[in-house]
Formats: sequence, C-alpha cells, structure tokens
Amino acid sequence: MTSRISSKSSPIVIVGAGVFGLSTAIHLAQRGYTNVKVLDKQTYHETEYSYDKGCDAASADINKIIRMAYGSQMEYQTLALDALSRWKEWNEEIKTGSTRPPGFTADDALFINNGNLTMFSDSSLPEFETRTMENMAKAGLERSQIVLTKPIDVDRAKTNGFGFAVDPFKRKDNYGILDIQGGFVYADKACRFALHKAEALGVQFISGPKRGLFSGFVRDGESHIKGVRTADGTSHSAELTIMACGGWTPSLVTQLDHLCETTAGSVCIFQLPPGSALWDRFAPENFPTWTYDIRHGASGGLYGFARDTNGAVKIGYRGTKFTNPQTQADGVSRSIPTTRWTAESTRQMPLLAARTIRSFVEKHMPELLSCETKNRLCWYTDSFDNHFVVDFVPDVDGLMVATGGSGHGFKFLPNLGSHVVDRIEGRPSDYLHLWRWRSLGPDQRPYNSIMEGESSARSLKHQDLTADDCLIKQQARI
Repeated sequence: MTSRISSKSSPIVIVGAGVFGLSTAIHLAQRGYTNVKVLDKQTYHETEYSYDKGCDAASADINKIIRMAYGSQMEYQTLALDALSRWKEWNEEIKTGSTRPPGFTADDALFINNGNLTMFSDSSLPEFETRTMENMAKAGLERSQIVLTKPIDVDRAKTNGFGFAVDPFKRKDNYGILDIQGGFVYADKACRFALHKAEALGVQFISGPKRGLFSGFVRDGESHIKGVRTADGTSHSAELTIMACGGWTPSLVTQLDHLCETTAGSVCIFQLPPGSALWDRFAPENFPTWTYDIRHGASGGLYGFARDTNGAVKIGYRGTKFTNPQTQADGVSRSIPTTRWTAESTRQMPLLAARTIRSFVEKHMPELLSCETKNRLCWYTDSFDNHFVVDFVPDVDGLMVATGGSGHGFKFLPNLGSHVVDRIEGRPSDYLHLWRWRSLGPDQRPYNSIMEGESSARSLKHQDLTADDCLIKQQARI
C-alpha cells in the first residue's frame, strides 16, 4: 500500500464543494487528515445550495433519486445499499442532534423512503429490470421488489405501507417495478448537512467569486502541480490538488478530453399554489419517486418527485442530453455549462425536452397544467461509459480528479469519498478499477444515458430552445 500523501498533515486542496468534493473532504477528515481545504466560487453558507440564489452546480437542486437498481452492475448496487444505510444514519444524526446544521430541527430528514417506481410502456420486463431483480435476490432483498402486474407483489407493497406508490398515475397498463427501499433525498439540504459535517471535522472552506474561484494551477514545471490560485490572487499550496468541479471539470482539466463531457439534463418545476387541493396528492407520504421509460431514448427518459416542502413538483428529462460546445483558449471545442447564472445565460429549456414532459403531464398528470412553471438546465459530467473517474491525472504529479458522476452520483454522497481516499492511500477497492483513468477502446461506443442506457446527444443551439413563453405554461421563470 503506497499513499500519494507523505503525511496526514500535508496540505490537500479540493476544488469544488459539490457531492464529490464534500464527500471526499468528510472522509479525509474522518481518516485523520488535518490540513484539508475546499475552495468554491459559491458562497454556500449563505446561498444554502439554492439554484434560486445563484447556485447552478448539479448538486444545487431540490431533490435527487435514491435507487438501488443497477441492472447487471452489482458493484453499484452494493455501493447504493451501503449509501442507503448511511443516509439513514445521517437522518438519525439530525434527529438526535449529534450533527445538526444551523436552521435544522429534529424533524428534518434528508432521505425520504417513499419508494422508487420504475414505469415502462412495454408489457415485457426490460433486461435492466430483470438483471436488477436477479441481483436483489442474490442480496436477499427480493421481497423489496414489487412487480406491478403480480397481485401477490402488490399485496406485499400494500402490507408494507406502499399501496400509494403502486399506481399513482392510474395507468391503463400499469407495467413496472416498485422498489420499496428507495425514494429521494432533499439535495440542497443534504449538501448543507455534509458541509456542516465536514467543518465540524476540521475541514476549511473558502468560498466566493474571488476568494474561492479557481483561476489556475500553481506549477513546478509542466508536470508538477503544487496547488492552485484563486481569482483574488491568492496561492493555495497543496501536496495534492483534487479537482471535483462537476460540469466545469472537463474544461479545467483538459486531459479529460474524450473521457468526460459536460451535458445538460432538462428540469421543469411545477409550483403548487398555496392551499391547493393537490398539496396532499403530491405529498411524499402519498406519492412516490418515479421514472418512465428511462432507457427508451428521446421519447422517454423522464423522472419525477413528490412535492417538496414549498410545493415544488419537479420533473426531469434525460432522454436526450444536450451539450454546449465552445472553443477554448487552446483552440479545442469543449462543452461548458450555460445556466441562468453564467456570463452567457439562459432561462430556457430544449424544445424536445419541453414537449416530452408536456406530453407525459397531459396524459398522466393533467392537474399540474394549471400550475406556474419554471425550468433549468442541470449540467452533469458524463464519462463515456457512465462510470465515475477517481484517479490521478496521468503524467502530472500532485493532481487528481473526482468527477464523472454521469447523472447517478448524488446518491453516493455519504460514502463516495471513502473510495476517493482509498485511491489516495493505495488501498484495495471493489470499485476503483471501474473509476480508473481510461480511454474509449476501438470496439467501444459511449453510453449516453443514466446507466446501461441508450439515448442521443446533441449540441444545444438556439433553435432547439423554447421561447420565453412556450414551456408548458410559462407564467413564471427562473
């Protein structure tokens, strides 16, 4: 076992306070590293990971899916089950007060177990779901899987308190599987909890558009990174620099060309009015986390949630992923995020995404059509095979990346960092072989969906976007 760090007091700088950065900081501190610093351009202590307050990282969201289903990818199923147990531990830490950030109460929870409903339009069980059920059975969890067309399974769901999640859309042909282990987490709240936990463990956070904004590497020659500079001119020395910048990582670490790409998912939020009769209908205790034809290409790729505490009902689309290629200083075109908050900003959604969401809502959730809506592009970092990238940058000393969440990384916030530290320390792992630095083989083609999926990717152009007033019912925009 050979560590890349000479001592546990050596300076480590993490650029990015999203899922990868927060989780890595927590686990470094828990393993005894005493000189860990996290930099981010966002003032998360004040903005609380709210998109409405200027936070446009993928982690800055209202909710994220917690699912155990990973088809034939047994490693991720095992990792997700471990994460699930840790989410429950974090809920307990809030309840007991052993870890409770400012503004939280004992009644707050991060993980909500309202079930994960996977719906599809075909009567035959897709291969992904078949493999998932086989692997759940191997883990002794077959009773957590509810096949919606099997009365005995449906009865088991009702007995376990998940009757509300069996057919919330009253579909004529109710094809699908319900996992009663799953649900969602409040994403912004989870990040606030993780930041507080890291600080309590001694991690230093430096944030803001000057103090926390990465502006370049501190180098000793071309092949040795000795830290980073921020926009205020400060140099932050580090024996190890970890780039965990989400959708901005591929444009900052250009060695990731052909391994990772920044792509946009499309999100629409329906705002329930105060006192609405829909408040109870879409409450987490009455409505599950769901996906629909998630691996069916451009006409599918939908997912959604129960309302949050403010009455926001979120529906997302990943059937087609969008890129925003821009020529950078080295002459290479790379996709970079464009959001409400970037210099070249947008408040729009791709027309294809809007039409797909609208079609589903008209058919299955028409009561939402009278609600005000707002939308955003959520920028992910996708690897070509949808595996994460947790490794040292080849031929560069002192530089590491923790990235490539590929639209399914958030659920691992409580445990992902443990494996990043394993890589730093040279420990054996059941996962790091999947997350090594790699390149697309001659007989490979990239996946373009959430996991083992198929979907198209296209460049984001003006004609692809909705006009300001044509998304669903565009009464309010962010």
